[in-house]
Amino acid sequence: MLQIKNNNLKFTYVKSLKDNYIWILYNYINYECIIIDPGSAKETIKKIKKMKLKPVAILITHCHYDHNRGVDSILIKFPFIDVYGPKEAKDCNINKILTNEKTINLLDNKFSIILTPGHTAGHVSYYCKPFLFCGDTLFSGGCGNVSNNLYKEMFNSLTLISLMPKNTLIFCSHEYTLNNLKFAKEIFPKDKNINFYYQKIKNKTKRNIPTLPVSLKIEKKINIFLRLKKILKNYKETNLTEFYIFKYLRYKKDKFK
Repeated sequence: MLQIKNNNLKFTYVKSLKDNYIWILYNYINYECIIIDPGSAKETIKKIKKMKLKPVAILITHCHYDHNRGVDSILIKFPFIDVYGPKEAKDCNINKILTNEKTINLLDNKFSIILTPGHTAGHVSYYCKPFLFCGDTLFSGGCGNVSNNLYKEMFNSLTLISLMPKNTLIFCSHEYTLNNLKFAKEIFPKDKNINFYYQKIKNKTKRNIPTLPVSLKIEKKINIFLRLKKILKNYKETNLTEFYIFKYLRYKKDKFK
């Protein structure tokens, strides 16, 4: 697994539920840590104790239960930590509701708050160079489901992420990479980048090796939802747009099994 540092920060993770990742970012000097989207508590607390970490905050990206149902139990064990998140998740014991905040300071680092609606209306992502914790917005090889017809919002969120530095590390919340690439192969069966990366991920999956985090540089080569401009060039119809292609691909992915 990658062990990329940013100044004084390192990361680890906990697998929970069926395919969730609970990310833990920690200061390797004083061992303070933050927990991102704890869908369960037992494994998270066990990991924190084993590594002798000291939680100072929980970051929630959106309101779905598989991203926050561990909050209550973690707070029982660590009652003095702050919980940050969007207003839509206010019932998850959040005491720091993010409204107009541009940044927050944690672990002696500055975290940018990025609004990334689409999967839900209030979804947020957290960026501390080069780490991007994007919940269910961008997945490796794909993107999140769109709720309540928020296609334009999701399109804009993915566009925003695509403009970030290429060395940005994508920390999404689910292990969907292999399935996403199977879909991409069905759409573009002759694409060399997708086929090569599919084999690489297939081998990792067989050995139960995490496919995350992944760099934005790689995603822009293999993630069809970040390649809309190139895809559009393959069509002769002048009335098509990148947004139209995005909706078409998202509809197709929704029906893909």
